[in-house]
Amino acid sequence: MARSDSNRSGEMDVFVRVVDLGGFTAAAKSLRRTPSGVSKLVSRLEARLGTRLVNRTTRKLQLTEEGQAFYQRAQRILADIEEAEREAGSGAAPRGHLTVNSNIPFGMLHVMPLLPRFLSEHPDITLDIILTDTLIDLMQERADVAIRVGPLGASRLIARKLGTSRMVVVGAPAYLARVGTPKTPADLAAHHGIGWTFPRSIRGWPFRRVERIEEALPPPVARASNGEAARQLALGGVGLARLALFHIGPDIEAGRLVPVLQSLNPGDREDIHAVYVGHAGPLPARVRALIDFLAKHIRIGDPALRRGADGKWKVVRGR
Repeated sequence: MARSDSNRSGEMDVFVRVVDLGGFTAAAKSLRRTPSGVSKLVSRLEARLGTRLVNRTTRKLQLTEEGQAFYQRAQRILADIEEAEREAGSGAAPRGHLTVNSNIPFGMLHVMPLLPRFLSEHPDITLDIILTDTLIDLMQERADVAIRVGPLGASRLIARKLGTSRMVVVGAPAYLARVGTPKTPADLAAHHGIGWTFPRSIRGWPFRRVERIEEALPPPVARASNGEAARQLALGGVGLARLALFHIGPDIEAGRLVPVLQSLNPGDREDIHAVYVGHAGPLPARVRALIDFLAKHIRIGDPALRRGADGKWKVVRGR
């Protein structure tokens, strides 16, 4: 349990000032304390934590590895405290800094185009946007909001659905002309596949066979770390890929990619969510503003594929 006589936020504030100002004397001056008093406070903090935070030399103050980690976390905590107090006194106006993490295809196609408008509507918010298909830990990466595509595991995160998208197996016309178009899932054994460098919850590609689902997978000749890289490999004729329709819909309509085995597509979908860390208190106004904005302006619905009388594929937008 935390000690009742320990003002932990006050200790953090002093420590952060020592680091920011480069020493005990400068920090003491800004806090109107004595240098020895500031030094003793940091020493008490180190004793309570059971680790050394700074290496003291005659010329400069150097953070230890533990001190650097504590400094970064303390900065974030103090900023949250300041924002909470500011929100309470200003009607919870959205302001402050946001760190947003999104997978690459969805981020590029559906998040990035909206951000200029969001920042225009909320001029007191600043933003870091990180695009990666690697599943991150929001707490460890200090992200406020993450956009996730696919099933959500059990966690303390709170999720808000932004849309859903079906999955489609596709190949480039040049690849299909060279290797042939598969007619059954068994034909995939003779094809080239584009896989992933990270584990997937689905080991094979699902296909509907009468009343059951059958899984098949072409041998991968290339693996990608993100959906956009897989799309580029498919466009280049490397092999077949299974990608989300929200990502490759324009390529299908333009004829750059061709759906295969579509009559056996089970119609499985991947939901898209904005997730954030849930706390007992109210959601920070800046986080709430972004999530509400994305939910309002991202309109994916549940797109589906239809083949017209001319043989061309069309994406039918869902509601």
